[in-house]
Amino acid sequence: MTVERVSMTQAAEALVEKLRGRHGPLMFHQSGGCCDGSSPMCYPQNEFRTGNSDVLLGSVADCPVYMSRSQFEYWKHTHLTIDVVPGVGGGFSLEAPEGLRFLIRSRLFTDEEATELAEAGAV
Repeated sequence: MTVERVSMTQAAEALVEKLRGRHGPLMFHQSGGCCDGSSPMCYPQNEFRTGNSDVLLGSVADCPVYMSRSQFEYWKHTHLTIDVVPGVGGGFSLEAPEGLRFLIRSRLFTDEEATELAEAGAV
């Protein structure tokens, strides 16, 4: 399958490399809104437990990216791009001390991408 559900901007990737140097392997979990709206939260890889209620969307910059299964039902037709902007979010994500925050930019999959996902059984 060539369609990816998640990608990352170069600016976000540069921040991930900086954070990885401090914290080791990292992972993302797309917040469902409790702490910081719907921001992607960055954690040391084994500090956030995932399970059957989470969906692995893919990997960006060697970081797995997860979302809750219930939230995925709403977002499954959407490509997500992790970006970074100035400001501090209200959550527990590792980038907060940097004066930056990760955010999600989204777009609907094209008809061709949706067909490819459906044919692969990934929708």
